[in-house]
Amino acid sequence: MKKVWFTPTRGASNWLWLSFFVVILDQATKALVVGAVKMKSSIQLLPILDIVYLENRGAAFSMLHDAGGWQRWFFITLALVVSVVLMVWLRRIRTSEQLILAIGLSLVLGGALGNVIDRVWHSYVIDFIYFHWKDWYFPAFNVADTAISIGAGCLLIDAFLESGREKKASGEKGTVSGGR
Repeated sequence: MKKVWFTPTRGASNWLWLSFFVVILDQATKALVVGAVKMKSSIQLLPILDIVYLENRGAAFSMLHDAGGWQRWFFITLALVVSVVLMVWLRRIRTSEQLILAIGLSLVLGGALGNVIDRVWHSYVIDFIYFHWKDWYFPAFNVADTAISIGAGCLLIDAFLESGREKKASGEKGTVSGGR
């Protein structure tokens, strides 16, 4: 029996399990980092990868980290509004051709909620994945940030695929098939 992921009443909201999984994985890894790394400076996993404990009070790449505190409530509100929009969008997806879109939205939703939980509980986001090469350091991030990035990539892929479907559909409408 074929499993149906998109139904008229639920859309692609069946993919909310992926969002839930991202939130659980994000919070579990952050709890491990707080327990194992917070008192240490870092744990080197690879020559280019450390696990660290950082408190990010700003947005991506710590933008607005020193803005005075208002940014906490701004980012909480923004994340909650975006989350509602993403859940509505998921419910409105009606076709299995938008599977990548559903996955992307679910990943972004899970990542947004994972980070908003930190902002509500701690007033900052815990970042711990830290890549570096010689004197170059990439800003630290976490599982939620990774899910958001992968989800955004899925949304871009879906946009390109949708553009191709629209071009194909408009090309088919413009052709004349078999005349008299």
